[in-house]
Amino acid sequence: MPLYDYKCTKCGTVREVRHGFNETNTEPCAACGAAMARVFNPAPIVFKGSGFYKTDSRPSEKKSDAPKADAPKADAPKSDAPKPASTGESAA
Repeated sequence: MPLYDYKCTKCGTVREVRHGFNETNTEPCAACGAAMARVFNPAPIVFKGSGFYKTDSRPSEKKSDAPKADAPKADAPKSDAPKPASTGESAA
C-alpha cells in the first residue's frame, strides 16, 4: 500500500497515512481536530546517462560568425584576375 502525506487545514501539522489508491483519509488532525487535506509531492527524477542534455546531441564544432580561414575574402582580388600592366617605372 502506498504512503500519503496529509496536512492539517488549520494548524499545518503533516502526517503520513498508509492506505489504498482508492481510499481517502477521514481521520481528523490529532493535534487540533480539524480536517486533513492530502499533500501532493513531486516525484524525484534523476536523469542519468547520455541524451538528456542539449550538449549531447549537438556537433562538437561550434558555429561562429567569423569567416573561415580557407574561405576567400570579398575584399581580396581573385587569383585568376588579370594583373595590371607594369610601366617599367619604379616608384622611388
